[in-house]
Amino acid sequence: MTLSGRIKSSFIAGLILVAPFALTLFVLNIAVGFLLQFIDPIVQGTRLAALVGDDILAAQLLTAGLLVVTLIVLGYMTQIAVARHLFGNFGKAINVIPLFSTVYGAIRQVANSLVNSQSSFKSVVLVEYPRPGTYAIGFITGESPTVATSEAGEDVYNVYLPKSPNPTTGDLSLVPESELIETDMSVSRGMRLLVTTGMGDDQMAEAVGLPEVPEPETPGQTGGDGAP
Repeated sequence: MTLSGRIKSSFIAGLILVAPFALTLFVLNIAVGFLLQFIDPIVQGTRLAALVGDDILAAQLLTAGLLVVTLIVLGYMTQIAVARHLFGNFGKAINVIPLFSTVYGAIRQVANSLVNSQSSFKSVVLVEYPRPGTYAIGFITGESPTVATSEAGEDVYNVYLPKSPNPTTGDLSLVPESELIETDMSVSRGMRLLVTTGMGDDQMAEAVGLPEVPEPETPGQTGGDGAP
């Protein structure tokens, strides 16, 4: 290997080594900056800084800890019947707000699908999209209008085709039953697959049950039973 080739390969190897670490720091920096937008107003509007000797970092950590505890308490309360009824009424109130209800509903649906098996989505299917031979993950949301069923001459289902890695955006398609490929995948696993862009999912092939693609025949190859 020439000197220039060795330098090039060494540079690429170093880049591959450093890039994931640098990107991780970049993402963490964005995440911390986003969280500080909520934490700093709390620190400035309360006396938490005075409790820790006017140490801003300690006050921020204390505020973050209090927010975590608050989320845990809220999560525990949602498991109590009375509190569940209260939060249910809160959700109904939000649903009457134009535009906000659409965004809130979509994010809540995806969040519920990620953390538990209960979801408004019926099941996970595969749809041949956006071109023949390529499959997209879809979620059945219900049966399509009667006019679609009459036009197709068979049962038609509403299928939500989310985008990856942000499943809160996507397309709604009305797909005939014959064009749907059923899977054994749970809704929560399907959502995780989309959010992680499929990385680390070794059981994907077993769950989706994609049809096998036959190998191309070589010239002169004959079919079974000696037929040409």
